[in-house]
This record gives sequence, C-alpha cells and structure tokens, in this order.
Amino acid sequence: MYTYSDLIAGYVSEFDPAQDRVVITTSSGEDLTALLTPTTFAEMTHNLGAGYQDATGSMRDMLTPGQFVYAYGIFYPESGKPFEIKQIHFVGRTPTEYVFERPDWWVRQIRELGDFYLRAQFGTGPIDWSNYRTMIDLMGQKTGSTRQETDTISRLVYGFASAYLLTGLDRFREAAESGTEYLRTNFKAQDSVDEVAYWYHAIEATSGPNKRKILASKMADIPGLRIGRDAHPRQRRMLASEFSDDYQAIPAYEQIYALAGPTQTYRISGDPAIRHDIDWTLNLFERFFLDHDESGYYSHIDPITLDPHSPVLGENVGRKNWNSVGDHAPAYLINLILATGEQRHIDMLVNCMTDIIEHFGDYESSPFVQEKFLADWSHDSNHGWQLDRAVVGHNLKIAWNAMRVFGLTNDPRLQDFAARIAKLMPNHGWDARRTGWYDVVERHLQEGETVHRFAWHDRKAWWQQEQGILAYLILSGILGEPEYQKYARESTAFYSTFFLDHDSGGVYFNTLANGLPYLLGTERFKGSHSMSGYHSFELCYLAATYTNLLVTGHPLDLYFSPIPGAWKDGILRVSPDLLPPGSVRIHSVLIDEQPHTDFDADALTVQLPEDLAHRPKIRVRVEPIKVPEHYSIDVSEENGVTNVELAGIIDEQAVSALRIALAEVERSHPQSVRFDVDALQDLCRSALRAVAMTCQHLDDDVEVTFDGANERVQEALDSVALA
Repeated sequence: MYTYSDLIAGYVSEFDPAQDRVVITTSSGEDLTALLTPTTFAEMTHNLGAGYQDATGSMRDMLTPGQFVYAYGIFYPESGKPFEIKQIHFVGRTPTEYVFERPDWWVRQIRELGDFYLRAQFGTGPIDWSNYRTMIDLMGQKTGSTRQETDTISRLVYGFASAYLLTGLDRFREAAESGTEYLRTNFKAQDSVDEVAYWYHAIEATSGPNKRKILASKMADIPGLRIGRDAHPRQRRMLASEFSDDYQAIPAYEQIYALAGPTQTYRISGDPAIRHDIDWTLNLFERFFLDHDESGYYSHIDPITLDPHSPVLGENVGRKNWNSVGDHAPAYLINLILATGEQRHIDMLVNCMTDIIEHFGDYESSPFVQEKFLADWSHDSNHGWQLDRAVVGHNLKIAWNAMRVFGLTNDPRLQDFAARIAKLMPNHGWDARRTGWYDVVERHLQEGETVHRFAWHDRKAWWQQEQGILAYLILSGILGEPEYQKYARESTAFYSTFFLDHDSGGVYFNTLANGLPYLLGTERFKGSHSMSGYHSFELCYLAATYTNLLVTGHPLDLYFSPIPGAWKDGILRVSPDLLPPGSVRIHSVLIDEQPHTDFDADALTVQLPEDLAHRPKIRVRVEPIKVPEHYSIDVSEENGVTNVELAGIIDEQAVSALRIALAEVERSHPQSVRFDVDALQDLCRSALRAVAMTCQHLDDDVEVTFDGANERVQEALDSVALA
C-alpha cells in the first residue's frame, strides 16, 4: 500500500461541481475518476515567449464534456478513493479550441527558438561561427567543450534557415548563410579527381588567450584532395567518426545531415556555391555509398578507400539501415526538390522510398519496421545497440515522409504503407494514458508478454514527438480521417505542454512518461551530438505548413531572398513542402514590400524581375485551395438587412475567416445586422470577441439580432452581453 503521483490525459466526460468529481476518458477510452482538491490549480498550455496563463479561477467552468486536459495528481491507497488532482493543464478554453492550431503558434515558436540559439552560441555580439560549440547546457550556456561537429552546425543552420522562411527576419538569414559558409570553409573536403565532396566529422577548436585553434590532422594528404578554402592551419580535423557506433568510419548519416542546413539555405538564396557542394556530395553518395547491385545506400565507408566492404569497418561492413536509406528524404532531398524540381533528384527520392516499401516492412513478424540490413537486404538483428529493437520515432518518420512523397508521386503504395504504420503505432508505441510517444522497445514479444518491453526506460524524446506530430498532421490533412486528427492533436498537446522550457528557452531533450523533464547527463543539455537546432525548428516549419494549409484552412507566409541570376530562367520555386497537387496555391507576392503579379499560382513559382540587381526580400503568401468543412460563414444583404449566417463550429481555425466576413459587414455600413445562428453548434472565445468588436464598431442606431441560438451558443453570447 503506497501513494504515487502520475499524469492522466484525456477528455472530460462528466463533471459534478457539487462533489468536485470529474471523469476523464483517456486516449484509449479508459474512464478514470478524479477529484479536485482545495489546492488544485490550473493553467493554460502556452507558447515559448508567452507568460504564464492561470486558469484556476475558471477551471470548473472549463471542465465541460469533450474538453481535453492533463491532470497531474496523486493516487492514494485507500479502497474506493479516486485520483486527487493537484494540477490541470488546459490546451484550450473550450472543447473545440487547441491553442497550437492558431495560425501564428508555430511562427512565434520558431522565432523564440531562433533567438535562443543565437544568444546561446553568439551572445549579443556579431554572428561568428568560430565561437560555435556543440555542447550547450540547460540554461543555454557553453560547457567548456571545444568540439564543433559538422552535423550539429548544419542542423542549427537548418533551424535558422527555416526560421527565416517563416518570419523573414534578417538575423536568421544572416546566421544561416554565414553558418553555411563556415561549414564550407572549415569542414568540407573535396576530391577534384572524382568530383566528390565529403565532410569532416568534427573540429577541435580550443581557445587560448588569442583564441588560437590548436591541432593537426591525423589523416595523411591524399592526391587530388583539398580542404575547404581559407581553413585555419592549426585546426585538428577529424574525418572519421569518433563515436563508438561509427568509429573510424565515415557514416552515411553524417554526410546526409551535413547537407541539411546548406540545402534549406539554398531554398532561400539559390547560392551557386551551395549547389556545387550539394552536387559533389550527391556524387559521393552515388559513387561510394550506393549499392549498384542490390539498391539502397550503405551505412558506412572506409575513410581512406571509401569502400563500404573494407574489413576495417568491422561490424559495419556492407551494412544498410534506416539512416543510410531513408534519412536522405527529410534531411535534404525533399528540400532540394522543392528548390530545383529536377527529375534526377525526384528519381533518387523515389528510389529511396521504394527501398523502404519493399524491404522495411516486416509485419508478419512485428508491428515495427525492420531497420538494419546486410548488403542483400537480409535482416541484421544482431548489430550494435539496436539488435532486434524498434525506434518508435523511425516508424513514425517513415509514415510522415511516405505521405510527403505520396503528394509528389500519387503512388498508392506509399499511402498504404503510411496508413498501416499510423494504425499500428498507437497500439505499440503510444502512451494511451498520458499521451506521447515512447523511445526504443523490443520488436518482438516474448512468451506471456502482451506489451513490447522498453529497451532501457519509458522516457519520451523531443524528436520522436516531432515525428508523431508531423505524421498524423499530414495524414489528417491529406486523408481527413478523424482518428488521424485525434492523434495529431494529442501528440501536439503533449509536446506543447511539457517540452517547452519557459524558464530558460528552447525545448527539453527528454521527459519522463508523466511529462516532467528529465534533466540528467547529456539529456539535460540544449546542445549536444544528439540535439541542435533541427528537429524543434523542423517541427515549427512543417507543423505551420500542415496545420494552416491542410488542416485549418489558413494562409501561410514564406520569405525568400534570392541572389540575382541564381535561379535558372529567373524562376523561384516557393512550395512550402511536397503537398498533393491542387491543395495549395499562391495568393500574393510582395518584392521589397511592393506587389508583384508575375507568378504561376498553381505551379507555385514566381518569375523574378529580369532587371533585379540586388537581393530582394520576397514574401509569398500561400493559401489552401480547399477550406475545412466543419464551419461555414456567409454574408448577404436583403432589403437593407445584412445577414451573417454562421454554421457548424466556429473555433480558432475559423476565426480568421470570421474576421474577414465581419470586416465586410462593417464596410457595408448596414442599417441592421441579423446573425443567423440556427445551425451554429459552438463558437470559441476569440470568435465571441470578434463579434463583440464588430458590434461595437457599428453605428449606435444599427439594430443587431441573433436568431436561432442553441443553449450553448446563447450562454456564450450572454457572457459577453450579446443576445
């Protein structure tokens, strides 16, 4: 008999205010009874950069059927005593409101993340990448480590580039472009004989009184090889990895992620120097990593001979895995296709996804994909730490990227593969009582087991939450299944409530199963070999894209700053992601804040002015072609009466459309306004305020009426003196 604290997540099904008793139905349908206590307090889930938002005074009014909540409290051992709630998190003020579906939620978050990492790496001074360090502590301070890793720089460059794409703030573009140049200058090696480029694993850059970089490379000179231009002669470069999984090898994933930041930056600028680096690194993949006999890319090559079959690779000889085959797509290849539209890049992407469809599925044996292979695609279940274990996030990542490529190819196999993963993962990698995605589990059940065993712990990593959010968002946006929307919202709710560090900035690496941050070892850091400005920024960029354009029906602004003459035929490609044809189009374009009309709305391309002699700032507004059908707003005029017909659920997703309609009402200077709300099921607080503001702006002699309100709507109208 003992007490213990825990988290419950779910939907309010009953609330008895007299007894302060609430019944919460979890994600899996389990009903749990809980009690409020005199010390229970409540708050709203809020974004980075936003202050604490207390909800204690209104929490009983907000415990209405369908309201999603997180309840943290204590289980007591007495028989019949329910769970006592000590803290409640609300993700919206009504059952239909989810704060993270607001149009600017992810844009605000990426700005906060960008500024956090600018401060952490460069302080308040100029952006100088020689001061970059891989290791950043919980507070955003450098730890004393002198390591600069290629991948972590590239991932942070990706973050800054994505932040510019969403915000148009020049400080983020400057950081992305200078970081890309720093990578090229200090970390790139290229072989002019084979026309390949490859990237050093890391640099040790210890700082003495004169900030002198120390070291000499252990690697002998190779004919035809030159290091990046202007590289410091005292830097010690490490070509081969020093990590135990990849020791003294060149792992594919490091070369893959070396392109992540530069490629996202290339979308902004079209810089031909970046394109050269990309092309020569692709040559490396095609000539030395690609298995020309069996397809797929090897996971490691010898740093001297560039041979994937070299015996010095040890257990990595002739191996393939998820990272070497699948990570091309999200890290750089899809973004390269968005920038170029070139068929050879599309072919490479399709080949990677075909390999995944044909070889990764192992569903007769396990609900999880197979991730490790020998050269002939036979399963490798005895390799390294992974053995026969599943990384939950990799399954989700495959589903997400399969749907992206489905938008490009319309290959039904991709949709089927993604849907299969989406159906399986909630039963095998999801926390049905608390929400959130687990980390690593055993792929197979042993005799007598009904739950896949955790490999080491039941913690939840930030990057695996990202994969779940994006997978179910894009599935929901393209296929429209309510179950996909449910898991998208619940996944996003867990991340938004528990991973955002409101004290120090950034996001936590891991939480416990109950959502409390896990702050031990390197998992307490905001910068490490495993964490940089990639997954959290990628989530912001793509969640903004999917939420606004595919789910809620809002426009999205993107920013570009092309180098004059960089893009072939002066055509700038501005699609935010690989989305199904006919789902989005260009609404408008501004070049240096001036309207520009030379664009192909459906092809998502902008024809740049021929006489452009400077780097402009281009804002492209992309809009969804289809809008959600859960609400309708119609304004008409008849016999001097302006009719505003509201139907369905006017939630946060609908507020922008409502404001546009109400602005039309105000501009018409009506004699009277009739709100027809007979078919209106519910409206959120923001919608109420929008209606109230419009009524306030009308002339005093304008009569305003509301007809047909149901009990819920009438109560809402009364609460703001509208009736």
